[in-house]
Formats: sequence, structure tokens, C-alpha cells
Amino acid sequence: MQCMHCRGEMRRSHAPFSVDRNGYHVRWDAVSAWVCEQCGEPYFESAEVARIQRALDALDREIEVK
Repeated sequence: MQCMHCRGEMRRSHAPFSVDRNGYHVRWDAVSAWVCEQCGEPYFESAEVARIQRALDALDREIEVK
């Protein structure tokens, strides 16, 4: 698999992911991803993106309740 950014080789690893939304900041330090060995660009698979989205949706619901 090649990086879409620099054409470097991708390897299975972990990468940080953070988001600012709805008045809060969330950071995960190690999300499973394909990471480029050359430039470090991470690519998250759809299962990981869905997991992140479910967590953010749960946080959004908590904020709406308060």
C-alpha cells in the first residue's frame, strides 16, 4: 500500500487523533491506522472511523442532556 500524499510505504501502526467540536476537545493517543513510513501521514480504516464517530456521538448526547 502506498501513501496518497508522498507515495511512501504504509505500515500498520497507531496514530494520534484529536478533534475540537461542540465546545470540547477529545484526543486519542493511539488509534490503529496505516502510517506512512516516509511522511508519517495516518490513514484510518472505516472500522476505526466508525468507532470514533460513535464515541463522539455519545459525547454529543451527554452535552445535549446537560
